[in-house]
Amino acid sequence: MLNISEVVNQPEYNFLRTNPHLSDNIMFLTFGGSYAYGTNIEGSDIDIRGCALPLASDLIGMTNFEQVLDSQTDTTIYSSKKLIPLLSACNPNCIELLGCRPETYTQMSDAGKLLLDNRKLFLSMKAKASFGGYASQQLARLQNAVCRDRMGADAQEEHLLRACERAIRHFNERYQELPEGGIRLHIGPSKKQSVDSEILMDINLKDYPLRDYKCLWNDMNELTKNFAKLNTRNQKKDDRHLNKHMMHLIRLYLMLIDIYELEDIITYREKDRDLLMSIRNGEFMDDNGLIRPEFYDMLNDLKVRTSYAEKNSSLPEKPDFDKINEFTMEIHTKILYR
Repeated sequence: MLNISEVVNQPEYNFLRTNPHLSDNIMFLTFGGSYAYGTNIEGSDIDIRGCALPLASDLIGMTNFEQVLDSQTDTTIYSSKKLIPLLSACNPNCIELLGCRPETYTQMSDAGKLLLDNRKLFLSMKAKASFGGYASQQLARLQNAVCRDRMGADAQEEHLLRACERAIRHFNERYQELPEGGIRLHIGPSKKQSVDSEILMDINLKDYPLRDYKCLWNDMNELTKNFAKLNTRNQKKDDRHLNKHMMHLIRLYLMLIDIYELEDIITYREKDRDLLMSIRNGEFMDDNGLIRPEFYDMLNDLKVRTSYAEKNSSLPEKPDFDKINEFTMEIHTKILYR
């Protein structure tokens, strides 16, 4: 197992000791990325993440410290003034810093220990928007990369049709059950001059709840909109990167379910490691470089689990900002007296 103390003591990390905003102000350092999740492989990048207290001049003077980025070592150290609001919003890339394995933390100060001990203070139903929104973006990028790089126009439309049909099958688990043939999608001739064919729909609904229809329509709209936003990156994603992308999408949902059910942050995915590594190793991609239907089935199952966990969670709608403010004042006031 990689020892984080040995890593950050290497010469290339000297900026941790020489930067005036870091050094003795560091609250904690830990791993980010695959070493934090337990999905690292040989050759995986080592990402270092952490938090540091601001200087007194940052609090009441003219200086300002938000974060230190070092691209050479893939290191990001947030100021507590920047990190705490992000934690309060349950930002996925930040909240995971509080749920790593104990042995992967180093340079832990009293303020850092206090932050980790109070990590549940930042958990709320805001996780739905932050994790769910991030997952939706990840899925859109994944689908766009596959469509753009590996399919022709007709195949793209067929792929979108299959994705919409899978979504419809899961509507009944989230909204009032659709009648047989209530929504039917098919590809047919288009009246538009720009395309020969497109996805068409037949709707046959009676006495169906307007609000449920609005929700399922929003889901369909989001799906088609994301497919339309083709990724503008020039470099095609190879299988290795696509598989990694798929793995992280599943990991996001698994972490969100734990937040709802366990009301805790579990960054290291020990119990899910075999599944996540099977995705990373390509078991859910076919010989043509396309994502197998089983992956989307698993993804939809996780969405259903997430919805159920959300409805049965006892997390507050929003964090207790008064307590978070008291906590922030407690650790920052000590800076002024130091």
